[in-house]
Amino acid sequence: MNFRQLHQGPELLKIANVWDAGSAVLVQAQGVPALATTSAGLAWALGYPDGNHLPIDEHADALRRIARIARVPLSADSEAGYSDDPTTVADNIMKFAAAGVAGINIEDGAGAPALLCRKIEAIKTAAARAGLDIFINARCDVWLKNLAPGRAVDEVLLRARDYAAAGADGLFAAGVTAVADIEALVGGQPLPLNVMARPTLPSLTELQRLGVRRISAGSAIAEAAWGRAQRAAVGFLAEGAGSELFEGAAPYPQINGAVAAAQG
Repeated sequence: MNFRQLHQGPELLKIANVWDAGSAVLVQAQGVPALATTSAGLAWALGYPDGNHLPIDEHADALRRIARIARVPLSADSEAGYSDDPTTVADNIMKFAAAGVAGINIEDGAGAPALLCRKIEAIKTAAARAGLDIFINARCDVWLKNLAPGRAVDEVLLRARDYAAAGADGLFAAGVTAVADIEALVGGQPLPLNVMARPTLPSLTELQRLGVRRISAGSAIAEAAWGRAQRAAVGFLAEGAGSELFEGAAPYPQINGAVAAAQG
């Protein structure tokens, strides 16, 4: 099943976002139908802060390393496309496509929705010219950035319809958690809805019942890995071979075996 079809099937698509080839091996070994990156985790792994700071060639190289071991479709979080110029954004996404991705996320952030529309149109044009089918998941940051207090649903619906008209294939309403809001987004616009894991988000069963098509972990798994590694480092520096260094760790043979198996 290709990446586009995964948004149309009977099962909720669960994306446990990865940030390098090693994390992709770990997640892929769990039997997932697709992989997707977290821009935050990938940026941190390369030594950059999140927020459109990644050099495009370094980002593409990182995606190429993930794609080398991927046995399922790969989607890339492209942040805002790393430019305000739609043509440059389209060129950047074509570099990601050449690296092996089947889809992207691209966000509006605090910018004008019309700008994201122009970026989506430019990507679609470039992909068609190259004979590529790239699934564009338009990330709407109204909730994350509190851009429309008291009228978030209406604002997201307006943007979703514009993004769909521009050629978007999915709507990522990052930060939405309320059942009533999710119901309104599923029923009020034409794109398959993607939500992001939050402590107050409904269960997977409830999300599927509501008609959500995709759930992403965002940077949560990368943050969890960072927190575990930080505790291990602090424990080692304080105690040497103390409990923090070894409790909860995956065994070396398990890790090395999974990486060896991923070589194909």
